[in-house]
Amino acid sequence: MKKDKNKTENNNITVSEKPTGFTVIMREIKKDKFAIISLIILGVLFLTIFIGAFLTNQEEVMKISLLDKYAAPGEGFYLGADSGGRDILGQLIIGARNSIIIGVTITILTSGIGIVVGLVAGYYGGIVDDLIMRLIDFIMILPTLMLVIVFITIVPKYNILTFIFIMTAFYWVGTARLIRSKALSESRRDYVHASKTMGTSDLKIIFREVLPNISSIIIVDSTLALAGNIGIETGLSFLGFGLPPSIPSLGTLVGYATDPEVLSSKLWIWLPASILILIMMLCINYVGQALKRAADARQRLG
Repeated sequence: MKKDKNKTENNNITVSEKPTGFTVIMREIKKDKFAIISLIILGVLFLTIFIGAFLTNQEEVMKISLLDKYAAPGEGFYLGADSGGRDILGQLIIGARNSIIIGVTITILTSGIGIVVGLVAGYYGGIVDDLIMRLIDFIMILPTLMLVIVFITIVPKYNILTFIFIMTAFYWVGTARLIRSKALSESRRDYVHASKTMGTSDLKIIFREVLPNISSIIIVDSTLALAGNIGIETGLSFLGFGLPPSIPSLGTLVGYATDPEVLSSKLWIWLPASILILIMMLCINYVGQALKRAADARQRLG
């Protein structure tokens, strides 16, 4: 009986000595109070925003009512109205949902393209790597923001999908460079050479062996990229080159602050959107920093 107990204890020790990537991530987040609080806040915000947007009629929110122009909070509107008499609260909820959906979609698309391209370049190396890297270098030296603005301007009747595809076309290169550098080092490891010797196909080696070993880097990069993509969308909408005026956006609400009168005396129009953007960016970055530490054993708290 004692031998069996000792074996069980030894097995438990062995399991605990080799935690999975998810276990390391959860342990790191639990050690960071800011990350836990940020996750809770993000969860509450996202649930509130998506449930509220589902229950809100966009057409009613965007209906112009000049009689309610610049209505203060409490005068028929919980957060007041804008210059067209449109409900600020409704625009805030629908705009936040649009910004989150756009940010998540762009992150998924750019990460997917960047991961595939980076893995292929890093694994094969040689002329394949040279050709792909020259393409990436060319795209990276372009004035990306100006090109996005140009494409948004010349595309007739663009919508959310058009905006997402334009952004994706230029913002996958950073992920591709990161994944390529990690794949280069992984492709030289013994397990890759052993798999090649055994006749394993390149696709299986890339996606079943190399990809899982760099998954922590991908999670970190995607999390931080999410905050950046939401910020880019709101920034372009603030400048007037984001979503069409008929579609609510957080950037559009913040853009009202360019009017000195609105900036100084009508805080209810732009301040809630600004605070919401700030909270989301801070929370996503706190979670991203915890994930980043989890991916680097030298920086872990736990």
